[in-house]
Amino acid sequence: MLEWSDVNSDTSGTEDGLAPLLWAAANRHEGVAKILLEQRDVNPDKPDGRRRTPLLWASSNSHEGVVKILLERDDVNPSVPNGPAYGNSLGPGLARAYRLCKASA
Repeated sequence: MLEWSDVNSDTSGTEDGLAPLLWAAANRHEGVAKILLEQRDVNPDKPDGRRRTPLLWASSNSHEGVVKILLERDDVNPSVPNGPAYGNSLGPGLARAYRLCKASA
């Protein structure tokens, strides 16, 4: 599907603003996240309608693989502000994300 010229892998077609990368991050789909991040038009820090980023979704849900994939990239900012209730991208999942990354180092 990504080879089709009219498919935009960074758009969100849902009312809650969840782009495909957000869905992959929130639901532990590492393979899908990798494929999407290979696309030039995917912004890895693009938030949903509540200003939650893929990194926030992955870290909050303890999705170690997706957190690692995102943090390995130079264009992912763990300090990007999310909605007021969430702080930065590692806010609620900071301790978990730190342990996950530390254990894999």
